[in-house]
Amino acid sequence: MANASNVLGGNLEVCGTDPITGFYRDGCCNTGAGDFGAHVVCAQVSEEFLALTKVQGNDLGTPLPGFNFPGLKPGDRWCLCAARWQEALETGVAPPVILEATHASALEHVSLDDLKAYALDLQ
Repeated sequence: MANASNVLGGNLEVCGTDPITGFYRDGCCNTGAGDFGAHVVCAQVSEEFLALTKVQGNDLGTPLPGFNFPGLKPGDRWCLCAARWQEALETGVAPPVILEATHASALEHVSLDDLKAYALDLQ
């Protein structure tokens, strides 16, 4: 994981530490054998995205203290499941992404062109 690459071919950068994100809760969108959801897309969540995920049964906005999860608010950075980001794209509510913090394996699920179209770090 220490030498993970991002979708641009560079070193994987930190996605978010407040709240701490990542499948391994290391701040990065690292992945591994146990990460069946491929939590590899670093996104800045929006109100529209949070509403979509809640309707789909994945309420990311409600705190879960037992899991040390504060709940997300618009503007927070979070490692999203690649398939969930793709669904949001197809629904028209894909949140912006940070390419340098999006794991290279995201390209197995989403296109680089789509990610670039929503990139905060290319503006």
